Amino acid sequence: MPPHDDEQQQLLANRLLDSNEEETAYDYSDKVHIIGVDEHDGEDFTEAPPFSWKKLWLFTGPGFLMSIAFLDPGNLEGDLQAGAIAGYSLLWLLFWATAIGLLVQLLSARLGVATSRHLAELCRDEYPTWARLLLWIMAELALIGADIQEVIGSAIAIKILSRGFLPLWSGVVITALDCFIFLFLENYGVRKLEALFAVLIAVMAVSFAWMFGETKPNGVELLVGIVVPKLSSKTIKQAVGIVGCVIMPHNVFLHSALVQSREIDHHRVGRVREALKYYSIESTAALTISFIINLFVTTVFAKSFYGSEIANSIGLENAGQYLQEKYGGGVFPILYIWAIGLLAAGQSSTITGTYAGQFIMGGFLHMRLKKWQRALITRSCAIIPTLIVALAFDTSEKLLDVLNEWLNVLQSVQIPFALIPLLCLVPKEEIMGVFKIGSTLKVISWLVAALVIMINGYLLMDSLSSAVSGVLFASVVFAFTGGYVAFIVYLILRGITFPDWFVKNKSITSIEN
Repeated sequence: MPPHDDEQQQLLANRLLDSNEEETAYDYSDKVHIIGVDEHDGEDFTEAPPFSWKKLWLFTGPGFLMSIAFLDPGNLEGDLQAGAIAGYSLLWLLFWATAIGLLVQLLSARLGVATSRHLAELCRDEYPTWARLLLWIMAELALIGADIQEVIGSAIAIKILSRGFLPLWSGVVITALDCFIFLFLENYGVRKLEALFAVLIAVMAVSFAWMFGETKPNGVELLVGIVVPKLSSKTIKQAVGIVGCVIMPHNVFLHSALVQSREIDHHRVGRVREALKYYSIESTAALTISFIINLFVTTVFAKSFYGSEIANSIGLENAGQYLQEKYGGGVFPILYIWAIGLLAAGQSSTITGTYAGQFIMGGFLHMRLKKWQRALITRSCAIIPTLIVALAFDTSEKLLDVLNEWLNVLQSVQIPFALIPLLCLVPKEEIMGVFKIGSTLKVISWLVAALVIMINGYLLMDSLSSAVSGVLFASVVFAFTGGYVAFIVYLILRGITFPDWFVKNKSITSIEN
């Protein structure tokens, strides 16, 4: 074995010992055991073993949990509005936005697998206390914003399925309780919980595929929309919404923790390479399915409402009713098909949100709490404001849509505080070892990050420009914006690794002065 590989083996061993000294994302007994499966005597420890379908099956799961964030009610609302207002013209953007999301999530998985620690834990060690706490607050705000959308989406579905008998606030309570019941499955093994998510994704796929079959979108226009880029001033807001929904801040933290649910022999470089290979395959498959589901939703509303008078007024709460009025009852009313798909999206995303909240809180604050205690704290942080929202906006669809737009803005402004730490960590050899990303991937990743941040910056400025009025309010917004930009610049500069020649020249200059 070459000396360099000996050093990498020792680096991995030391990192594994360090990670065992503190609380980990998963206890040993909770992990899916991979070690010993399809192993052979005399194998090269530095190379990944041959492909195995059995191992792919064992590694399958974390990517599908991660993909739920691409299918939450906020994304579905973005899909239906893009279809109703822009028709098929933004399908190409949906495809490339999903590809961008895949790149970010693969980097997150790479970080978790290579270090045996998740992003929140690494941020705790990487940044000073004030920056770490600020990053934690930003992550929690993003999570609360996403959770409000997800729980409200479930509550809307419950209201539809109960024919209005259960008001929005009661749907919020039911969703909160359901989340604890579903998380109880984790006590029977992580594979049981992953199986539940597989069922919920299947429910979404069947529901929205049924709607696709009922409405019969134009196949030629669909293919042209995917292949031919097209953007106009009238659809810029929907385009920004599609890209903005792709990277969910809490999902970046979540995926780096989920991949640790598999027992990997970190003493062998080849086994880590193998894990990265299988996680890449299953994440790609999961996001391909999520793209198809989002495609179904967008094309259904493009076929049904593009160019109509009601296109600009369609939202989650009235979408099913509009479909029902257009297509009638049928064997199974399309209103209830929509509600079932929406319920599956809301329930699954609230569980992953709670899951992410546990990792974020435990990682940043190093809190040693039992799982149910962390779940209770995380749920309470989101459910209380959601109940307030449900009680305040239950009777107004228009106000609910306005709130949803501002929640999208809230999550958009938090994206840099998950994305920048990730991109600063994955190129560092002292953290990633041999698994650090190369210069080409680093440049591509930063260009993609800059694009996403600028797009979401446009969404923020557009929203604020229409809302800011008065000198005092404008001054406060300006001050917060200045602090926001300054913190982003701080994170970027802290993560820059200067070349050796630059550091030496700087030292010589300092001595001469």
